Amino acid sequence: MTLPYFYSESIVTGATTHVLEEEASRHVVQVLRMQNGEQLQLTDGRGNLFTAAITDNNKRHCLVNILTSTFQPPAQKKVVIGISLVKNAHRFEWFLEKATEIGVTEIVPLVCSRTEKQHFRMDRMKGILISALLQSQQSWLPLIHEPKRINNYLNALSAGTATKKMVAHCKAEEPRMELLSCQPFNDTILLIGPEGDFTIDEVELALQHDFKAVSLGSTRLRTETAGIVAATMLCMHA
Repeated sequence: MTLPYFYSESIVTGATTHVLEEEASRHVVQVLRMQNGEQLQLTDGRGNLFTAAITDNNKRHCLVNILTSTFQPPAQKKVVIGISLVKNAHRFEWFLEKATEIGVTEIVPLVCSRTEKQHFRMDRMKGILISALLQSQQSWLPLIHEPKRINNYLNALSAGTATKKMVAHCKAEEPRMELLSCQPFNDTILLIGPEGDFTIDEVELALQHDFKAVSLGSTRLRTETAGIVAATMLCMHA
């Protein structure tokens, strides 16, 4: 039987005991009604996976003994999705959830010329990533950044990196490659624009920073859908 799975950012590698955060403690004791001696799994989101046994099922400060500890290596390739914020926050949150389940390693919320909404709550967004991490039982939490203006993000990227850099846009008059034709995928950064697409100037700026223009297919996709399509192609193909 699969053990209940929890996230604890504060767990110390090498420790023999650990006190769960209040929210996790309440879930263990009041929702799952777990008793002393029962086992669960913990991850710190940095590749460490712990098996632990409850020794004090306090609903606010549940104490566990660490029984075993293993390290899960990170994915062999790094997939970074830079994606515009969207007007409907729930749609952006849906993207975060699914991108985490698929295996994206880093997410950069972008503010572009045509981005309609710029409000962003880091605590809520990180909570969504954690929930998706636990749902998919992974041990690496994606890195998520505070929103960045696209020109600042592009100008801050290191030159000469071996990372494959791509920008997806919908301008049929501009030359683009099909994303799947760009295989094999190693470390990759892919940019997704807002509902109105990147402006010509934004595409040109990306190209000046050695990004390659790509297409995600023949249909016009919503921003969050384009993000998931790109994430699936990049993470699931060798």
